[in-house]
This record gives sequence, structure tokens and C-alpha cells, in this order.
Amino acid sequence: MALNKLLSLTFQLLLFLLSVSSESPWIAEDTSQIQTKLLEFAKSPEVFDWMVKIRRKIHENPELGYEELETSKLIRSELELIGIKYRYPVAITGVIGYIGTGEPPFVALRADMDALPIQEGVEWEHKSKIPGKMHACGHDGHVTMLLGAAKILHEHRHHLQGTVVLIFQPAEEGLSGAKKMREEGALKNVEAIFGIHLSARIPFGKAASRAGSFLAGAGVFEAVITGKGGHAAIPHHTIDPVVAASSIVLSLQQLVSRETDPLDSKVVTVSKVNGGNAFNVIPDSITIGGTLRAFTGFTQLQQRVKEVITKQAAVHRCNASVNLTPNGREPMPPTVNNKDLYKQFKKVVRDLLGQEAFVEAAPVMGSEDFSYFAETIPGHFSLLGMQDETNGYASSHSPLYRINEDVLPYGAAIHASMAVQYLKEKASKGSVSGFHEEL
Repeated sequence: MALNKLLSLTFQLLLFLLSVSSESPWIAEDTSQIQTKLLEFAKSPEVFDWMVKIRRKIHENPELGYEELETSKLIRSELELIGIKYRYPVAITGVIGYIGTGEPPFVALRADMDALPIQEGVEWEHKSKIPGKMHACGHDGHVTMLLGAAKILHEHRHHLQGTVVLIFQPAEEGLSGAKKMREEGALKNVEAIFGIHLSARIPFGKAASRAGSFLAGAGVFEAVITGKGGHAAIPHHTIDPVVAASSIVLSLQQLVSRETDPLDSKVVTVSKVNGGNAFNVIPDSITIGGTLRAFTGFTQLQQRVKEVITKQAAVHRCNASVNLTPNGREPMPPTVNNKDLYKQFKKVVRDLLGQEAFVEAAPVMGSEDFSYFAETIPGHFSLLGMQDETNGYASSHSPLYRINEDVLPYGAAIHASMAVQYLKEKASKGSVSGFHEEL
């Protein structure tokens, strides 16, 4: 009796494995063949022209953090046309789409969608229509590439061995949109997440990344140094906050030069000094502000910035109040790439674009709130090159910033390939298990 039961179960298992093999050709198909199909689809005239149209529409109508109402509406409209289910709103204007089985494993792809308070300086047909606002960091391209990936993945949805989660995130530029999305459940059931940022410093057709610490943790500070104002001709009747502020600025430089391991990069920069409005009057107060960056020991560095400011002010008989989150700008943790996901990305890029297409990136002192996702679950953040030797491309946050639109299919294909490859490897290891309620 027991033997018959065992033979029956074995036969059913064999039937199941055969059905999985026949219904899921991507499990057995060569990886490079899969990548080629995805890239060819992304580069087809129909899909490429569609992406360019979307990107230009977003570029013409830039919206700042948590104000991305029209951008979000466009994303939802395109998802509906493709036939993709989504959740909205998440973190005020964010959108989360779902493609695949609705069952584990879950892998996420992320794009940020906010613009910057910059007046565009590029004169072209699709220049920003909103005075003082501009997509000067490529987020219009990021949204477009993720929508492109959505189209690719939906076209091949029957082959997905799990669920791809599309995260369209608001407020990356200093307002911690990723943190808010995380708090509202964007990463529920998600096992890994990938993000791509366009770069004008990397050659077109190449992608860059590194394992471990990639982007620095970053914060800002603002301090008001208060003394006693008076006439500049009788300084001994005053308590001069200008001298105190000057001493503070110089002392802050020693936090890196004298207190930091030379092999552990950190930055403390005072970028704002405000106070006084006359040549012959010592003001009552001076306001200074700046940024601090670090890969390690970020909290300790924050504490030392606060100590130096308050104690140097006291040396000069002044008082100082220090705010480490001015205007609600919370510090961002470092962006640390998971080593296994890094290896997968490197392989995908080489399979997709060629062996020379992958570039080992150096650590960057810039920051990204993708770090909130990557500190919660395994994450991987990368740079996609769009530099063209025949054309100059301005750096991010420049009023002259523009995108090489030829890069859009590459970003869409890399996004899609990373998701497909991640789910494929999970399926091959037999790790698809568990229950997930219907999306």
C-alpha cells in the first residue's frame, strides 16, 4: 500500500516537472538568447518611438517631490493600456505595478519620478513648460525605461517564474520618497530590488556598478550662531557671530583631515553662510549650512559636526542651535550593493551588451534614497552610460542637462533582463514556495 502511494506521488511529481518544463521555456533556454530577445523587442521601432514619446511628455511637465500628480496619472494610464495591475496611491503619488504569477518569488524594479527646482537652459522642442522646474537628473528617462520594461515583461508574462513588482517612486530629491514607500508596504513579499540611474560620465552602451558600498550616506545641517550685534567701529561692545561662524567653518574642516582614516572617505562641506546687511554693522546672528557624506560612521560624524558648531560658538561667547534635518530633509544611509546581485548584474550586462559593456565603478560620494530599499532587502543600484563622443552631455542637476534618448531601450532591456534572470535562478533552485494573497 505504502509502495503504491509512493509510486503514485513520484509519477505526479514527474508530470508536474514535465509541465513546468514545457510551459516555461525560459528555464531551459540559454541566458544570452533570452537577453537578445528582450533587447530586440525594446529596440523595435514601435516600442522605441513609444518610449521617446512618453519621456518627452514627462520632460515637458516636470513636477517636484510629492507633487507628481500628472506624472503618476500618465504612468497609471500606460499601465492600464498595457494591461498591468497596479496599486495607487502609495506615498502620496507613488505607483506600484505587478506582472507575473502573483506568487513568490517577488523581485522589484524601481524608478524615481520627481523633477528639480531648476530653470531649463536647453532650447529644444520639448523644453520644460513649467517655469523654474526641470527634469535635470534623468528621472523622466528612469520612468520611461521602467515603463519600457513593463511592456517587455508583460509581453513575456507567461514565462515569468514569479512576480515582478514595478515601483514608481516619488520624491527622491531630498525628501526620502523611498523611505515613505517602504513604510507603506512597497517591499511587502519582495526578496530583491534593482535600480538604474542614467550617467553622462559613462560611455553609451556601457553600464557600471560595484559590489558593497557604492554611494555615500548623506545628510545636511543648518546652524544659527547668535551673538550680540552692534556698530562695527566698536566691536568690543558686541559679541561677534561672524568671527564665531568663521572659526566654526575652519574647525569643521578638521573632522575629515584630522579625525578620519585617510582610507575611509568622508566629506564635510559648508556651502551656505548668511547674515548681515551692512558694511558697518555687526549682525546679531549668522546662519550656516552644508552637507556631510560618509560610507561608514555617519551618525558619529553627525554628532561631531554638532559638537564642533556648539562648542566653537561657546569659545567666542555665542550660542548655536544646530538642526540636522532642516526642512524635513532626513539623512540618507549609504547605498550598499548586494554581492550576489552585483554578480548577476555583471553577467546580465555582458550577455546583453557584450563582454566590454560592464564597467567596474568607483565609489561615489553622491547619494541616492534607493539606499532605504537596499538596507531593508538585498538591492543593487547601477549606472547606465549615455555619453556620446559626438555630443557633450552636462552633469546631473545642471540647467543644461539632457538625455541621450538612444539609451532608453538599453535601460528597459536591462531592467527586464534582471527581473527575468532573478526569477529564473530562483526557479532553477526550486525556491518558489509559500502562499501570497491575490494582488
